Amino acid sequence: MNLLAKGIAALAASLIFAVPALAADRAIIILDASGSMWTQIGGQSRIAIARQTLNDVLKGVPDNLELGFMAYGHRSKGSCDDIELMVPPAAGTAGEISAAAAKISPKGMTPLTAAVKQAAELLKYTEDKATVILITDGLETCNADPCALATELEKSGVDFTIDVVGFGLSASEGKQVACLANNTGGQYFQATDAQGLTDALAKTVAQVAAPEAAPAPAPEPAPAPAPVADTGPSFQPQLSLSDGGPLIKDGAPFWEIFAANADGSKGDSVTSGYSAPGSFDLKPGNYVVDVAWDKAQTEQTVTVVAGAIANPTFVLNAGQLKIHPRPVAGQDVDGGTAVTIKYPDDTTSHYGDETRTVPAGAETVTAELDKAKASVDIQLAAGQIVDQDLVLNAGHITGNATYAEGGDKVTDGGVTFAVLGAKKKIDGSRDEFGQSYGPDNKRWLPAGDYVMDVTMDQAKVEIPFTVTAGQETAVDADLEAGVAAIDAPGAQRIVIFGAKKKIDGSRLEFSSAYDAKMQTTLPAGDYIASAIMDDSGTTKEAPFTVKAGERTETTVPTGK
Repeated sequence: MNLLAKGIAALAASLIFAVPALAADRAIIILDASGSMWTQIGGQSRIAIARQTLNDVLKGVPDNLELGFMAYGHRSKGSCDDIELMVPPAAGTAGEISAAAAKISPKGMTPLTAAVKQAAELLKYTEDKATVILITDGLETCNADPCALATELEKSGVDFTIDVVGFGLSASEGKQVACLANNTGGQYFQATDAQGLTDALAKTVAQVAAPEAAPAPAPEPAPAPAPVADTGPSFQPQLSLSDGGPLIKDGAPFWEIFAANADGSKGDSVTSGYSAPGSFDLKPGNYVVDVAWDKAQTEQTVTVVAGAIANPTFVLNAGQLKIHPRPVAGQDVDGGTAVTIKYPDDTTSHYGDETRTVPAGAETVTAELDKAKASVDIQLAAGQIVDQDLVLNAGHITGNATYAEGGDKVTDGGVTFAVLGAKKKIDGSRDEFGQSYGPDNKRWLPAGDYVMDVTMDQAKVEIPFTVTAGQETAVDADLEAGVAAIDAPGAQRIVIFGAKKKIDGSRLEFSSAYDAKMQTTLPAGDYIASAIMDDSGTTKEAPFTVKAGERTETTVPTGK
């Protein structure tokens, strides 16, 4: 298994093993089986990685865990109702779930909102604790609002949680599904590479996955303390970005105050709060005080004396970055732009137009809007406030396809749009700028020349286009294709060949299905439908012609 697959396995394991810690919980895993799951990562399709991951992870699931499995998009290409509970939640279902996942063949839409709702209802979320684990590589494609649903489920559920794994999603895409977790108190995990998964596991998942310890016995009640005179707000700390710099009068830095041990180390937490400046009522004594504002943090020891007010100044040795990511100069900031700030020792990220307080030093700021990207290096001094535009030099495209020029638009969610650089490299390959699915396919790209490979089943065309910064570009592909529906009563398998034989006498195979019926999109032309009737290889054939923009229905005469 490659590194990404191992990372996904670790992440999924952590999600699943978080469930037994809540002994009364029942859970359903929902797997995205839409057409985009055939996308390759590191030489393996996403669906292959998901199958292997589930198989590996479920081997360690306790037998008494009530776990179910649901999938969507695996039976029909264009249906928003293609949601199937493949394994009802019950104890000891690990083997059934692995077997069910192995049979899935992605092909359809992404009705993730409806799937989550169905899973919640199956788990009786209004009566019992319930957890849904959603693994998705795409966004909602069935005109539903996942964020609104999550809010509704949280309000009406007893203790309902959704954990979401964004498998191969961009940062901006991840933001659009993370609300399912955020609105229900769950967690969102961005599975983009092995290192990112490792970091997420180390920082956020390990403690969730650990079993809950039995509660300690209640201690004997301590004697009531002697009355202490009210000293008022005895601790009023100030905060500054730099030594000698102006004091911070607004914002919400976070203060956490600990009792100081005899050796000066941190003891028990005493109190905490958000304010600038701080204001706390502390008893006389020694304290260790932490203060953090975004990613800047400092700590010092403070002594509070009876009858006096302690008001030390804490210096963050930090600056502030106000980065405005714009598709082009002068254009409004796009709220879906992911902004990452790499600063000494760590990284922070946000979306759109926000201000971040970070430690002074060398900063690299990167803005990403789909495939458009821009970076700037900043040497940030303590106390410095940088207010700067970051221009992506990007344009917006919308991809669509028709079966024939001037004909019907392809509305099937399985239509694929892959963007490549127009210029070939020395080895004949091209730079890849992503692949996505469904009509009205929108994305941002850096200004430049491209080609778009548009595929619907066996029909494929390549469309050259140019992206101009700040402009909207429509990329419309004419597939010159039609839809063929084949019916071969009693057949085990149907294979579609080109009618014209090659020089060696064989025919070019276009498509096949292990069924007595099939439907597919084919380039206009002449074909042969071959029905394989039994294990001996007995075949029946019927010729047919596909016309661009038309539907052709053919019955193979099998005698059944």
